[in-house]
Amino acid sequence: MDEELFDKQVQVERKLFSFTLKQNLRGRFLRITEEVGGRRDTVIIPSPGLNAIRAVLDEAIAANEEAGPMPSVLPD
Repeated sequence: MDEELFDKQVQVERKLFSFTLKQNLRGRFLRITEEVGGRRDTVIIPSPGLNAIRAVLDEAIAANEEAGPMPSVLPD
């Protein structure tokens, strides 16, 4: 049976993201669930991969900040 260690939800626009850290006999893992319009998608990341995922997210955040504000209309 899975033991829950952490659970947090974040609302972004119309999407609800749930982050749940669990463990069982096979190890620890982070379950990320996206709920939008009654549909649910889930990604499970084994705990040894969390630092690598964080590094990629940090790079994506930096790239987003460097890109500046979103243009009101995208060029063709």
